[in-house]
Amino acid sequence: MSNILVIKHGSLGDIAQASGAIQDIYENHNNDQIFILTTKPYVDLFKKNPFIKEVILDKRLSRFNLIYLYRLMRVIKKYNFVKVYDLQNSSRTSFYKKILFPNASLNIWSSSETTLPSDKTKEEFDKKPVLERFKHQLKSCDLKTTKTMSPDFTWSCSDISNIKSNYKLDKYIILFPFCSTHLEIKKWPYYNELIDKIKNKYQDYYKIVVVPGPDEINEAEKFNCLCVLNNGKSLDISQLSSMIKQSSFVIANDTGPAHIAAHLNAKGLVLFGSHTTAFKVSIERENFKAIQVTDLKNLSSEKVFEYFLKSIH
Repeated sequence: MSNILVIKHGSLGDIAQASGAIQDIYENHNNDQIFILTTKPYVDLFKKNPFIKEVILDKRLSRFNLIYLYRLMRVIKKYNFVKVYDLQNSSRTSFYKKILFPNASLNIWSSSETTLPSDKTKEEFDKKPVLERFKHQLKSCDLKTTKTMSPDFTWSCSDISNIKSNYKLDKYIILFPFCSTHLEIKKWPYYNELIDKIKNKYQDYYKIVVVPGPDEINEAEKFNCLCVLNNGKSLDISQLSSMIKQSSFVIANDTGPAHIAAHLNAKGLVLFGSHTTAFKVSIERENFKAIQVTDLKNLSSEKVFEYFLKSIH
């Protein structure tokens, strides 16, 4: 039995996307033990993943923090990993490769660089949909990829019966009108108009809820709907996954919860502006679709509501 390392630092949406690739790695190394190197927000989450033996924390301190770097490399080296699957494919993980396996080929270190097609530059390759890139990376290592293109994030869910009971939730529509403060271009501005339209159409048949992250609780007060918290705090990722999984419909900006919804096979809709495309981030699924426009400010609540009506039943 050998030890295999997977690297996936984040973000939340990326974690959901990588679930299929991680499962394929596990199933192709069924006589080995799979470890994952990740960051603090995802340590507890990955401890629930049935395909992971152990989670290793990377605090991602400065590369010039030589004491931390030495300690982290020492921890990694003690496991004698025979293979590393770098699913983060960042400049930082490329830096780790130079320290741990400076001359390693894809037989030891699998990344977008070591598996890069001979007829593509990395810039060209990175334009392909993310799941296709994962598939190419694993197939280059002779792995069978039965799950990579269809990630299943249901392993992340937990029991939320108490939360649903507290808010008397049965049939509900969940909205994610938030985004990172430095990515305001992702934010669709007409959620309250949409809320009014849904309420006028369905009255009390559906409850409309938002589930804010820790930095979004104050902003959640701007929306004319129910704000779901757990004892006054944001739900953890597993609780959030369950809220999404059990919802009747999801409408979201292009953020982590939208990717969770896609890979939980939830029914819903994600709204894209010009920042990227739904195709590139591999978010559209059988039940989860995207509206793509040049400028989200020009996407009317009427159009989103119209699509919602076609898709809710």
